[in-house]
Amino acid sequence: MTLQLKVPKMACSACVNTITKAVQAIDSAAAVEADLKTKFVTIQTAKEESEVRKAIASAGYPVD
Repeated sequence: MTLQLKVPKMACSACVNTITKAVQAIDSAAAVEADLKTKFVTIQTAKEESEVRKAIASAGYPVD
């Protein structure tokens, strides 16, 4: 499943690394791509969207 989520607080490569680690903590096979200009994160994962949103929010980056 491909998810595209807007993460307004994502501002730098360290933010991207934190978000990537949060997603990969719940799905080690997940692929995460982030665009800092648009604030969108594209995630290839087998997990439900709600689980991914919760993991990212738990890392300190609420998802719109």
